Amino acid sequence: MEIAALVSGGVDSSVVVYLLKEAGYTPHIFYIQIGMEGKDGYVDCPAEEDIEITSFIAKKYGCPFDIVSLQDEYWERVVGYTIKAVRRGLTPNPDMMCNKYIKFGCFEERWGHHFDKTATGHYATTIEKDGKVWLGTAKDPVKDQTDFLAQITKLQVDKLMFPIGKMMKGEVREIAAREKLPSALRKDSQGICFLGKINYNDFIERYLGRRDGKIVEWETGKVVGTHHGYWFHTIGQRKGLGLSGGPWFVIKKDVEENIVYVSNGYDPETQYGKTILMQGFDFITEDIWGEFDDAKEITFKIRHTPEFTAGLLSRKGDLYRIDSAAKIQGIAPGQFGVVYDKDKRICLGSGMII
Repeated sequence: MEIAALVSGGVDSSVVVYLLKEAGYTPHIFYIQIGMEGKDGYVDCPAEEDIEITSFIAKKYGCPFDIVSLQDEYWERVVGYTIKAVRRGLTPNPDMMCNKYIKFGCFEERWGHHFDKTATGHYATTIEKDGKVWLGTAKDPVKDQTDFLAQITKLQVDKLMFPIGKMMKGEVREIAAREKLPSALRKDSQGICFLGKINYNDFIERYLGRRDGKIVEWETGKVVGTHHGYWFHTIGQRKGLGLSGGPWFVIKKDVEENIVYVSNGYDPETQYGKTILMQGFDFITEDIWGEFDDAKEITFKIRHTPEFTAGLLSRKGDLYRIDSAAKIQGIAPGQFGVVYDKDKRICLGSGMII
């Protein structure tokens, strides 16, 4: 079997190469350049160390290695999507778009189609059930990344391998240390993939600028402060508001009037909700309804967290609705509701919260 391995220079994808070699495969390693070097004057996105480590791994295990660029596609499909979503007052999820359109979309069209499988360092699994392949959750609940993969398609999940999905993060680190991999002690990447060392607010300001507006207390209508643009703030945000007498939580944004609404207190009721409406819902492997439109028992997430919440999924036309069994904090339009089976084993699909 011919396998393409997407390796970033991090510890997880490095250990993937080791595991594939142990299983008798010699994967073709690909490093995908998606950073912002050379885009709009950005220079502070160094990929040299990543490439150096990936090259070392390829030589150590005798694997063919190619550096391929999808910068233009990434800029259009992921960075462009992020800027447009923020301008509309939404909270985007660029990592989901990167997986769907770049790592398993454009890469597959250009190079991946030559291989039987594509292996990555994601913490996820594939489960074969009823003659179909499903996206399964990882053994490590803290590192599980199925919420970032929840926009992929059936064709994509059929093709994927997740060699570290049945391992805990500590086990992965142990293998890297034992094998003397240069990535063994590297910290996990944090934040949005394309930004690198660039500050998020600086990035947003570069494209959307500043426009001062009011911060208003939701319950009283009282102006309690000012902000530099609603696009710098997200639903559920607590830090960075510059208000005294807190804590304050962002609970709503008025895009037309450029107003950020906040509530005061350690646990204000206004930051919670139990109903999540989604549009553009996509099932990964198959639509779970069949002929009947009865509500289905599910578990779900609306942000990257180890915890699942129980709920009921129903639909009316193209609109999907989750009725949560518990109050959910910070339901943010633009983010994705990621739906799992009630056993928390299979990721069924996702839709954008409206």
